[in-house]
Amino acid sequence: MHGNDDGTRLAALERVFPAERAKAFVDAVVAIALTLLILPLMESASEQGEGGAGAWFSEHSGQILAFLISFVMIGFFWIGHHRVFARVVAVSNGLLWLSLAWLLTLVWMPVATALTGHSGTGDRSFVLVYIAGMAATGLMWLLVRVHLARHPALHTIGAARVREGVAVALANLLLFGAAACLAAFVPGIGYYALLVMWLSGPARRLVGPWLGRWHPAAGTGAAADG
Repeated sequence: MHGNDDGTRLAALERVFPAERAKAFVDAVVAIALTLLILPLMESASEQGEGGAGAWFSEHSGQILAFLISFVMIGFFWIGHHRVFARVVAVSNGLLWLSLAWLLTLVWMPVATALTGHSGTGDRSFVLVYIAGMAATGLMWLLVRVHLARHPALHTIGAARVREGVAVALANLLLFGAAACLAAFVPGIGYYALLVMWLSGPARRLVGPWLGRWHPAAGTGAAADG
């Protein structure tokens, strides 16, 4: 019996890889995405004209606001990734591809930020592109959490925390959808539609009962509070 179990575990390990390189790669890409956010402002600063600092800040207030929001949101996503992957001990091919898709949405954010920053909040289409990019990031993060829930050998998180993480990711995705609807149908709201993200707590409590009957398997380690 133990021989069969050992053989099964060995076969499973042959299809996964150590997590450290994947974590380092994610950190590097996130750092690059954060750095790229500042480039439009650097370009604007190098082309400043008359009026001094006050005039520059006034003229580029839309770009500055877009930069700050994007920096905070990418930081928010990275902190969530860091907390979860601190308990991930191995990555599968599926998790690698999901992580790459998640990173794709993050490196798109500097482009969406530059578009909305130059257009201001008056053009709904650019704001919608901006929020849709964040919603895509939220969707990919939800898929990462579901993948971890379905593959407990990859982590030491624990069933309760896995279920809670999926609920949080689902709640945030729904809130991004609500923000997109507000940006589309409420004139002039612009970036302020993203203020609905402060409702993450109530949204999580709302979706929690939907996941009440789902019992993902726990991780294999003793640290179940990841």
